[in-house]
Amino acid sequence: MSLLDNLMGALGGQGDLAETVKSLGVTGGVGGLVDAFQKGGLSEVAQSWVSSGQNLPVSPEQIQAVLGSGVVGQFAEKLGVDPQTAAAKLSEILPGLVDKLTPGGKLPDEGLGGAVGDLLGGFLKN
Repeated sequence: MSLLDNLMGALGGQGDLAETVKSLGVTGGVGGLVDAFQKGGLSEVAQSWVSSGQNLPVSPEQIQAVLGSGVVGQFAEKLGVDPQTAAAKLSEILPGLVDKLTPGGKLPDEGLGGAVGDLLGGFLKN
């Protein structure tokens, strides 16, 4: 099973999600990830992922602009794909991933959610 398969399958359970995100080798927090999207002019999009309503989509171009070419390039390397494909996959995965990690519309601060959040936010620092 590829890393991409693991990422897509991980949306079904937080235990699997934690292992999948750990395999990316990143550190940080979901709050930082959401903050980056807000600072990147995508506040409404990011808030939709955290809230209990429907998740708004994000384009691969928006992913590239917010996360930067370094982060997207590292993700692409791990998947064995080009950066454009990686950005497209991130645009598919991130809304559901953040939604899963923010049950009840709250950013995680401790426990599994916090640990997974710490891992995700590292995308912004690499």
